[in-house]
Amino acid sequence: QVQLVESGGGLVQAGGSLRLTCVASGRALSAYAMAWFRQAPGKEREFVARISWSGGNIDYADSVKGRFTISRDNPKNTVYLQMNSLKPEDTAVYYCAADRGGRDYVYWGQGTQVTISS
Repeated sequence: QVQLVESGGGLVQAGGSLRLTCVASGRALSAYAMAWFRQAPGKEREFVARISWSGGNIDYADSVKGRFTISRDNPKNTVYLQMNSLKPEDTAVYYCAADRGGRDYVYWGQGTQVTISS
């Protein structure tokens, strides 16, 4: 079992930045690729970014490319999402998830709210 806890959300103005943190416990995070998803009110959950277990492979949703950066620190069992140039459409609950392979996301955090004011 892996427990994931996100933090770092909040309310910022458009153009601002936030850094989200996801800390894992229960098992070494290095065993998993990790991803961030988000869900806005009234919308389906959508993929944001993914990083392989080694950090060597990273991909992003087109909507966040060039603005968001995913990274990980395996010894600290932590994954980050640096979000810059934030837009009101980035407003959502952000979740981290652990991928046991083949984009099978088996563990999820409880989410952290990100709200961007215009």
